[in-house]
Amino acid sequence: MAVTIQRIATECGGELHLRQGDADIEISHIAINGADARPDGIFAAVTGTRSHGAKFAGTSPAAAIVTDKAGYEVLKTAGETRPVLVFDDLRAHLGPVSSLICGHPSKDMTVIGITGTSGKTTTSYMVEAGLTAAGAVVGLIGTTGTRIAGTPVPTSLTTPEAPTLQELFAQMRDKGVTHVVMEVSSHAIALGRVGGVDFDVALFTNLSQDHLDFHPTMEDYFHTKAKLFVPGSPVRAKKSIICIDDSWGVDLTRLAGPAATTVSTKGAPATFMATDLESDPDGTSRFLVNYKQKKQKVLIHIPGVFNVANATLAIAAAAAVGVDVRAFTEGLKDIQVPGRMQSIANESDILAVVDYAHKPAALEAAIKAVKDEVKGRVIAVFGAGGDRDHGKRPMMGAAAAAGADTVIITDDNPRSEEPATIRKAIEVGAKEYIAGHPGRRGVEIVNCGDRGEAIRLGVSKAQPGDAIIVAGKGHEHGQLVGDTVKEFDDSKVLASALRDAAADNDDEDAGDSPRRNQ
Repeated sequence: MAVTIQRIATECGGELHLRQGDADIEISHIAINGADARPDGIFAAVTGTRSHGAKFAGTSPAAAIVTDKAGYEVLKTAGETRPVLVFDDLRAHLGPVSSLICGHPSKDMTVIGITGTSGKTTTSYMVEAGLTAAGAVVGLIGTTGTRIAGTPVPTSLTTPEAPTLQELFAQMRDKGVTHVVMEVSSHAIALGRVGGVDFDVALFTNLSQDHLDFHPTMEDYFHTKAKLFVPGSPVRAKKSIICIDDSWGVDLTRLAGPAATTVSTKGAPATFMATDLESDPDGTSRFLVNYKQKKQKVLIHIPGVFNVANATLAIAAAAAVGVDVRAFTEGLKDIQVPGRMQSIANESDILAVVDYAHKPAALEAAIKAVKDEVKGRVIAVFGAGGDRDHGKRPMMGAAAAAGADTVIITDDNPRSEEPATIRKAIEVGAKEYIAGHPGRRGVEIVNCGDRGEAIRLGVSKAQPGDAIIVAGKGHEHGQLVGDTVKEFDDSKVLASALRDAAADNDDEDAGDSPRRNQ
């Protein structure tokens, strides 16, 4: 599929600079990286964090270039002779341009976008599994990667840049995908990555402090996500489904308008309400979803009330796109999400969980989820990422001190920051919380920089009937220290530590047995 450069300019706007006859040049590909461009494509030269992409246009084989005014000045200085399409705000137009070049692929599929601070990945897995069980061919785009009908496709961002995203849509369409489930981050909305996407349904999970290194305020963070729901927004979905378990969801419902579908798990009246929740010690949850004078029984094997909310959102999405809700719900029974309340099997009668929680509210909810499942103590091992929102660090310490019995503060992805400085900020928050809450003075706080050692320390402190939760990195397989990514997988390290602890206990028992037999 190809379109002329003139058609792109006509349909998407912008100022077209070309030589005589250049208007007929056909474009069938778009790339945001000059090295990825093709001779039949257009290179999107955007402003980068260190330099302008237009500086790299000379080495790109692209037939044409799309850029902003600053980029056009760079190109003129370099003596560029290829057609150049110029926009005042390239990010705002890159999505529609990419969609046009790829043949508007999202219009040929049912696209479900999921946004919110926490729960996007888990909800996306639930929607994917449910739709597949109901007979759909599903594409998934999110934090843990991309899948087309269950087959992994490499991607690097939660929501890829617009050219990559539209090409993914085209690939999915050509492979027979009927439904696309995608996580939509606030960065993706703010940076125009989802421009040109034809969203059928948008889901909102919740909102809590995160990404304040990118957004100046919580209000800006909220209103960025709200663009998927509010009238007049170019990326607004046809249908809105909003969880109203927090005040942000209530506010968003007002902005979205009366047609919005609401979801509740805390008793507030809503279109879809989860009730009659029962939990087992292994984290299994049973509940009812009440909607439109119907009651749907639901069973999931992921602990936490917040996962009841995620499942209810997923079921509401199923109803919105017209699939068989009963068949969809059957698909939720065996759902497991890497690094999201992921249970680590062991022989020590310890509830061991790995979770991606890396913001205060998510950490608090994850600790509560495991605390509700055990009669013993809760041990939390976590840290905070470097070069990110500093304000949430003491809040994370406070959240852990409020719920856990032992708080082990360790390194997450320190990046360019001094790890000890990050840990200290968390420790200060934890100690300040304890100082203000006399009933929590028995909480143990440990500062241990080596993440592997911290996990092993947590396991050594756990007894049968206790819970240990390792939070912050979830599905990640590496730890970013400076510019180096060191191989590290929380689930593997925790599983290894549990096996070693069980073996040590067996050795101790074996050593005691002769004395017991004397």
